[in-house]
Amino acid sequence: MNALKFITCGSVDDGKSTLIGRLLVDSRSVLQDQLASVTSAGAHGADDEVDLAALTDGLSAEREQGITIDVAWRYFNTQARKFIIGDSPGHEQYTRNMVTAASGADAAVVLVDATKLDWADPALKLLPQTRRHSLLVHLLRVPSIVMAINKLDAVADPALAFARISAALQAFATEAGIPLKAVVPISALKGYNVVTATEGWAGYQGPSLLDLLEHLPNTMAETELPFSFAVQWVEKFSSSSDTRQGRRVFWGRVTTGGVQVGQTVRVLQGPQGTGQSAKVAQVLDHARQPHAVLAGHSAGIVLDRELDVSRGDWLLAVDTTTPSADEFDDTPALAVPVAREVTATVAWLDNEPLVPGRVYWALHGHRWVKAKVRRIVHQVNIETLAETDAAQLPANAIGVVELVLQEPIAALPYTRSRGLGALVLVDTASHATAGAVMLR
Repeated sequence: MNALKFITCGSVDDGKSTLIGRLLVDSRSVLQDQLASVTSAGAHGADDEVDLAALTDGLSAEREQGITIDVAWRYFNTQARKFIIGDSPGHEQYTRNMVTAASGADAAVVLVDATKLDWADPALKLLPQTRRHSLLVHLLRVPSIVMAINKLDAVADPALAFARISAALQAFATEAGIPLKAVVPISALKGYNVVTATEGWAGYQGPSLLDLLEHLPNTMAETELPFSFAVQWVEKFSSSSDTRQGRRVFWGRVTTGGVQVGQTVRVLQGPQGTGQSAKVAQVLDHARQPHAVLAGHSAGIVLDRELDVSRGDWLLAVDTTTPSADEFDDTPALAVPVAREVTATVAWLDNEPLVPGRVYWALHGHRWVKAKVRRIVHQVNIETLAETDAAQLPANAIGVVELVLQEPIAALPYTRSRGLGALVLVDTASHATAGAVMLR
């Protein structure tokens, strides 16, 4: 089974860093000197105390303030599986870091602090950041979402608190259309139900959090879609080409589908739009060995003739069922749709609000294009999930907008392709990441 890449997210101080520290310590993935550096002597002869959060908070500002700012990646493994963990920040102002981490994750563990909620109230309300992060990981198509209710050891009635918070989470997930893999009670500080199951604790009968993670699936590569390939680097000479004609090799990662020798592809580039077509003369894998390559893997592609292809251009599959597939015209027959006007869900991350008429840089694959906001269709109310009219989108808002691009892009809905359906908006003046865009 492949390594599972997952993130922890949720509201600030819900115990995300502590949870990761507990996983690292209890799985014996921490060196003795690392453990000693975060261990202090207990008061009045008590056992030594380990600051679990300090194992992931690497920035000096994080240690000073006791918060997570940037995403910290840690690695550990059990007998059953290897893991890559991303500790993402809970503060609203660092939501962009959480979105970055979630965009490539196989799973997300959304933590909920039981001590922050009025669990005695059957109609308790979840924290806004819990709802926001849950919506974001769902919109970003993270395949597996697990809710972990933390700090139940610090409440008077863990079983009642778990039952009511779990019911609130399930109701919210159902309303938002979020499929949950599980809701688990834990204590990251004490270690209850994290690595080993604590039988019957908080009225829960089920696997521990680590048991669940060991059996979650990896993100499936988009091999069933037509071939698309974003050119990342152009190698001037093909020393490994069996043609020995010095043709260039186009390197990158196959976004969707697969590529093999003899396949017909067409170039999508800059203002020119779709260019000429060619056949694939050779395909090299990451080790420069010649064979077919599927989505999710790096490849070097040699074409049967020289074409104007640069970093940022795309190689796309041609619809061979259409008679005009090899003829250049204004509407070439491509297996992947091309568009300049798109409608998209936006997670707005900039402090400056998104307003109609503004122009941003949009990154699609390795290609930068100008994108103008034509209009805001609606904003999603985090509390009620209602779609409301909006003249602008403030920081950390989620909404739907219409964009007009300066150049055409290969576009599929994000629900079909995380690679072709994703854009990143960047402020043209400050160069700050402004928004995460998911095509509809």
